[in-house]
Amino acid sequence: MVKQVSVFLENKLGRLSEVTDLLKQHDIDISAISLADTTNFGILRMIVSNPQDVAKIIKEGGFTVSITDVLALKVCDKPGGLADVLKILRDKNISVEYLYSFVKQTSGEALILVKVSDPQDAIETLKASNIKLLTEEEVYSL
Repeated sequence: MVKQVSVFLENKLGRLSEVTDLLKQHDIDISAISLADTTNFGILRMIVSNPQDVAKIIKEGGFTVSITDVLALKVCDKPGGLADVLKILRDKNISVEYLYSFVKQTSGEALILVKVSDPQDAIETLKASNIKLLTEEEVYSL
């Protein structure tokens, strides 16, 4: 599993910029990023190396931060590649809470981050189906 940093942002002008400025000041590179919004707030999700340190920096900057475990998968980068993996999870009654892709590319494979209802069962299920799961070290080295 990979540690994801989640930041809760009020829907106010400049809040996202403030977080990214903090990261820039500390020379932190973002490997993957997602932003979802509601009426009053947004959730910024990021994969960064040293997530514990990054969470501390962001928290000290005045933001609410949490760290969540997500799975990092390699999926065949072709029509239906993601659908095939999601069917494997569905068939084992494992819910996908959200997912997003990496910004980095590898040859012929899409890199997907997935938050699931039962991570341990998902890991066993995906490995049994020969789906490549990336380690934290592999993700941070991309």
